[in-house]
Amino acid sequence: MSSDSSSRASTPAEPPRSSRRLLRLALIASLTIVVAWIIGRAVQQQGFEWSRFTATFREIDWPWLMLSACLGLLTYLGRALRWQVLIRAQKRHSSVWNLGVATAIGFTAIVLFGRPGEMVRPYLIAVKEGLSFSSQVAAWLLERIYDLLMALLIFGYALAHIQSSGVRVGEHLQWVLHTGGHFVGALSSICLIILFLLRQYSEIMKRRFSDALSFLPPAHHGRLTAILHSFTDGVQSTKDSASLLLVVAYSVLEWVLIVAAYVALFRAVPPTAAFSLNDILIFLGFVAFGSVIQIPGIGGGMQVVAVVVMRELFDMPLEVASGVALLTWLVSFVVIVPFGLALAVHEGLNWKNLRRIGKEAAIPS
Repeated sequence: MSSDSSSRASTPAEPPRSSRRLLRLALIASLTIVVAWIIGRAVQQQGFEWSRFTATFREIDWPWLMLSACLGLLTYLGRALRWQVLIRAQKRHSSVWNLGVATAIGFTAIVLFGRPGEMVRPYLIAVKEGLSFSSQVAAWLLERIYDLLMALLIFGYALAHIQSSGVRVGEHLQWVLHTGGHFVGALSSICLIILFLLRQYSEIMKRRFSDALSFLPPAHHGRLTAILHSFTDGVQSTKDSASLLLVVAYSVLEWVLIVAAYVALFRAVPPTAAFSLNDILIFLGFVAFGSVIQIPGIGGGMQVVAVVVMRELFDMPLEVASGVALLTWLVSFVVIVPFGLALAVHEGLNWKNLRRIGKEAAIPS
């Protein structure tokens, strides 16, 4: 027997890929169980009543919850329709199906991978519609600005009506009341200034940036200039008054659907079924605000802020507040995941592809 054949015989065979995957999943599941057990023990020692927490789900009014989930899904269709208007200047007749598929897969990637998944949606739309990635990043930026303005509007409403609502403001949220108005005014002004500059001076800014990059070698200058040009092409919707009004209308519709989904969700949970529309808008305003920034002593993230708001403003028990926060997250984000995964499989994408797209899309070729 030759040395090569003997070495091959003595080397153990590499386990099949499916076996390695199952082993990895088993390890992740085991670690998850251990972590959950440790957290459960720690929380139990602090007086967390699991029976009260699970009762939040046992007593759910399912028709209201299903209506909330359906309204949550409609918000993603609204996002696709708004994106169609945002890219109308680049492609007059884009496919709502393509935009809807990319939206579902993109938000699924955000749920699975966090912020790196943000770029999956503009990347997929660029590929499906034959547009530049930079122009779709511009559309994504505009969408974020419009959503931020709507969130700030609702938060401003919450600040204006919290005193008259009779809710008690805990110490963790006193900082929000003291600085919230200034924050809303400053951030809203910044967003409006950006939109105004993009509408009025995008061509001038494009030339100025191109001139500022003239010191680069021709190849690099040409590449960056092309990216800059495609980015400015992506903000053309701000120049067309009809498109601008339509985007604003879709943004308002988007948040009307979000409010309606929250109303249905709160009707589904007995402890919050008696909440008024004013109470729900206050809750939504604070959650939207907390999702944008890190509140000192609390942090950020939708679930954390939802728990704090329920506890501090509405004096809900921790177990009920945690249940409502979990349901809010499920209806707002997780509801799209089964559809996004199914569409990803239909498009020939898998978990690894989505993660790779999220990482590579941030560096357009």
